[in-house]
Amino acid sequence: MTKLDNVLYTGKTHTSGGRTGTSRSTDGRLDIQLSSPGTSGAGTNPEQLFAAGWSACFIGAIGKAAAGMKIALPADLAVDAEVDLGTSEGAYALQARLYVSLPGVERTVAQALVDAAHQTCPYSKATRGNIDVVIALA
Repeated sequence: MTKLDNVLYTGKTHTSGGRTGTSRSTDGRLDIQLSSPGTSGAGTNPEQLFAAGWSACFIGAIGKAAAGMKIALPADLAVDAEVDLGTSEGAYALQARLYVSLPGVERTVAQALVDAAHQTCPYSKATRGNIDVVIALA
């Protein structure tokens, strides 16, 4: 288990009602309605939130890798994330796919950036060995 030497930020939320409730951050910047996946509920769901958080963090990790390699990133760099909720051996489980778009970046360079990002992104580290993950160039 990784122990932090230095806490840089703590995201704090209060959630009530589970998948059909609400979630609010303590600083008031996040205030969302939740709904179960696949329903017509008005809100988002934990899988969408996880996909958004991971893809945003992964883009940051690509930026860090690019800076270290002195590579300019395209303005339209994007990550499409898919997080599946399913069952395995009778229990709920997740699996995920990240599709990275680096237009104009040579494929071998883009792959090196993605590989480096996957090693340093905190979400990638948290999921490594715990869920099935595919990371591919789009």
